[in-house]
Amino acid sequence: MAKAAARHILVATEQECTDLKQKIADGEDFADVAKEHSTCPSGREGGKLGEFSPGMMVAEFDKVVFSEEVGVVHGPIETQFGFHLIEITNRDE
Repeated sequence: MAKAAARHILVATEQECTDLKQKIADGEDFADVAKEHSTCPSGREGGKLGEFSPGMMVAEFDKVVFSEEVGVVHGPIETQFGFHLIEITNRDE
């Protein structure tokens, strides 16, 4: 079964998500941005979500984590929780 590890940043608005993605693209550290801005408790750990399998996260999240490029910041991705930036750190098919 496929497994992946990812970290994310959760914020309330698409604009905030887009602005934070640009900060990361400009060289700010993903973990530091997560600690400062993410509304998810995982933000305290730099956004780390650990390892998980398909179906353990909401569908919008799974779709990105199990199909998009590893090591790239993806988003904004909207879920019922808000807007996410997602970085897939590892994936085993």
